[in-house]
Amino acid sequence: MIRVGGWSRLSTCDWPGRLVTTVFCQGCPWRCGYCHNPDLLDPRATTTVAWETVAAHLVRRRGLLDGVVFSGGEPLLQAGLAQAVRQVREMGFVVGLHTGGAYPRRLGQILDARLLDWVGFDIKAAPQLYDQVTGTANSAVPALRSLRLLREAGVAFQLRTTVDASLLTHDDVADLRGWLRAQGLAEHHVWQEARPVR
Repeated sequence: MIRVGGWSRLSTCDWPGRLVTTVFCQGCPWRCGYCHNPDLLDPRATTTVAWETVAAHLVRRRGLLDGVVFSGGEPLLQAGLAQAVRQVREMGFVVGLHTGGAYPRRLGQILDARLLDWVGFDIKAAPQLYDQVTGTANSAVPALRSLRLLREAGVAFQLRTTVDASLLTHDDVADLRGWLRAQGLAEHHVWQEARPVR
């Protein structure tokens, strides 16, 4: 159904205030310099966790877990994500998504189907600086479209920006602060420091 690059059976930090299982989806179209899951970048990499294993775990954890977060990589790269989300919801769990917004059409379809309860959305930088963070040309275009769809959907969300001093200067961070304020998004936003890749 989906390609699982790894998973956390119990997480208290991937969805604020919730106890969740986090599923790390394999593959990402972007190459952010600070990526802390580089093993998940290649969509063709061999995976060792079957979705059926995760689903069986969830059946056993009904009443103990609040929900499931699909993370990555970039979960929306997975064509079967909506099907996996539906299966999780049928088990009685709420569903969260971590995304950078690289696939607005797929995000829009999942939002329109009202399959998500919360989204953690990665804001990489102010729009004019996106490409230097993602390493991918024109990456701000789908990200901003996805952000617009998310805001229109009325789903609870949190915006997060990872600050890597090698990619964003103090002025760049100030530019993003100003952009977030101008968009009315500052209250939904949190900052996080880049972690060194092991």
